[in-house]
Amino acid sequence: MPSWFESGKDIKPGQDLVAETLLSTSALEAIPDAVAAVNPQGMIIQVNSQTESLFGYSREELIGQKIEILVPEHHRPRHGLHREQFHQQPKIRRMGSGLDLYGRRRDGSEFPVEISLSPVASAAGVIVLSAIRDISDRKRIEEELRRANQELDKRKSRELRDYQTRVALIVDSSQDAIIGKNLDGMVTHWNKGAEQMYGYSAAEIIGKPVATLAPPERADEILEILRKIRQGERVDYFESVRITKDKRKLNVSISISPVYDAEGAIVGASTIARNITAQKKVEEQLRQSQKMEAIGRLAGGVAHDFNNLLGIVTACSELLRNQVDAEGVELIENIRGAAKRGASLTRQLLAFSRRQPIQTQVLDLNDRLKQVSKLLTPLMGDDVEILHLPRSQNAIVEVDPGQLDQIVVNLSVNARDAMPRGGRLILETAVIDFDEAFAREHPSMGAGRYAMLAISDSGTGMDEATRSRIFEPFFTTKETGKGTGLGLATVYGIVKQSGGHIWVYSERGQGTTFKIYFPSAEKKLDREAESQPDALPPRRDGVTVLLAEDDGIMRRLTRKLLEQHGYKVIEADDGKAAIDEMAASQVPIDLTLTDVVMKGMTGPELVLHLIDSYPNMKVVYMSGYTGELVAHQGLDGGIRLLEKPFTRAALLKILDEALGPAA
Repeated sequence: MPSWFESGKDIKPGQDLVAETLLSTSALEAIPDAVAAVNPQGMIIQVNSQTESLFGYSREELIGQKIEILVPEHHRPRHGLHREQFHQQPKIRRMGSGLDLYGRRRDGSEFPVEISLSPVASAAGVIVLSAIRDISDRKRIEEELRRANQELDKRKSRELRDYQTRVALIVDSSQDAIIGKNLDGMVTHWNKGAEQMYGYSAAEIIGKPVATLAPPERADEILEILRKIRQGERVDYFESVRITKDKRKLNVSISISPVYDAEGAIVGASTIARNITAQKKVEEQLRQSQKMEAIGRLAGGVAHDFNNLLGIVTACSELLRNQVDAEGVELIENIRGAAKRGASLTRQLLAFSRRQPIQTQVLDLNDRLKQVSKLLTPLMGDDVEILHLPRSQNAIVEVDPGQLDQIVVNLSVNARDAMPRGGRLILETAVIDFDEAFAREHPSMGAGRYAMLAISDSGTGMDEATRSRIFEPFFTTKETGKGTGLGLATVYGIVKQSGGHIWVYSERGQGTTFKIYFPSAEKKLDREAESQPDALPPRRDGVTVLLAEDDGIMRRLTRKLLEQHGYKVIEADDGKAAIDEMAASQVPIDLTLTDVVMKGMTGPELVLHLIDSYPNMKVVYMSGYTGELVAHQGLDGGIRLLEKPFTRAALLKILDEALGPAA
């Protein structure tokens, strides 16, 4: 995690993901404007290279400084007050319309700016992304145009022609689109910036309606702008959508001024348009990320309660197992199997809605794909045939199961979008040995054995231009609102984090294949451990366990499982009750088994209260949602977590590991 986050605060997984994603170098560098990220104390915590170029400071000089370092000295006293007011009511806000805002460079020079503020919720509080744009060219152009209009009444024809030539040179040097039009809406002037933005040459567009640049649904907008111009009104910093020659849609910021002749009559209008598509895209990603954060929190809460219910079902089936006949045992096993499938489904859903600690396991790709295929069937629809083709008996890898599921689902969702009329989704696995010759031709991959996962579709395919950018964050070919542009970037990150490699093969109209190579983990496979998953550890007669769980049924069932294995159990329904019970009984405890989140006092807080009195006490946490423990404590440093629902064997095994060898 970046060092600029404050320590000692509860880290909400979703907020951490949002802030880290938006403040990453790839996201900030994709924005054409200068961007500075500012924490609640007004300190600069991140900038992009455009900020360094614009203000003349290096990144190292800016990070840790007050944002006022970029504000002219005579504006600084008021700037702190404005910043406090923004934090009281944070929202996406564009500043500059009707205001004279200025920035201050390292050399002390000042220049006019336009600023957009976007709040980002994070564990350290509200972080403000300030997008800063140098509008010196625009101001200069507007001033030149204003002077040109004034001199139309004063200068003679020769002087006017000379001045118009100078203005034309200024206009053509601008990267903004500057367009002239008459009162009928016909284009009369078209600078090079307009040519670069819209794709039309001056010869192609002059004499054509300016409505050519507007989508059909905005035709009335052009008529309303012309009406205002005829009345002598200006249109400042108006945001709209325009269409390029190749039918791409652009978000633009437009300023329009009437143009007068020598007698003062309005004869047309001058438009200055700037492409703000990239900025709009980042703002939309911010809103989408915040929605995903809310969904993740909701999913986490539901998963916690659902896993508690599954825990009760599992515990009851464990206790009934030895009390029924052979026919009853079969029914009990059906109950246990259903509970396991429910827990697996919950973990899969959580993998797509929250950030969780990486917990790698040695597993068989073939077995895992059989499980995740159950999730894909309703996702892909009846018109898509799903084929699973294992090319080898086993394909053993060491990965995080949840992240592997996320890879498969993300790629499958993309395949579904590429097959609007249905088709085939093929999941293929194989074990492949690459020699030194192959490694020399593919420097990123070393020689050795790999397990391959290939996901193919019979969809529309991709051209070379699209193929070269698919792993870029926020790049998407989907319509606005139908894709975040993070799916394949996430897949790429997971594959690399797992030590793997990913390749894509696609042609327009020929479908797409993603091939992922993970290092083989055959040598780490423990067949004997897998063959006895329910083997119980030795009894622990006389060992005292403090059990803190706020779900009464779950607490009583857990106590019964522990007592049947020889443990002495002291139970409490929350953290405060546990402390009171220990103060009253004065019984030494060997281990505390506590739920993470309980009413009044959390599990980690309970442990902090007890550890001084019982320094040799071992600790095991229980949770239906691992994100709870991440938010409070993290999973490093020897902390043991028992995920609900759990079996008798899983419960007894983790307690046995925590206690260590019996005396």
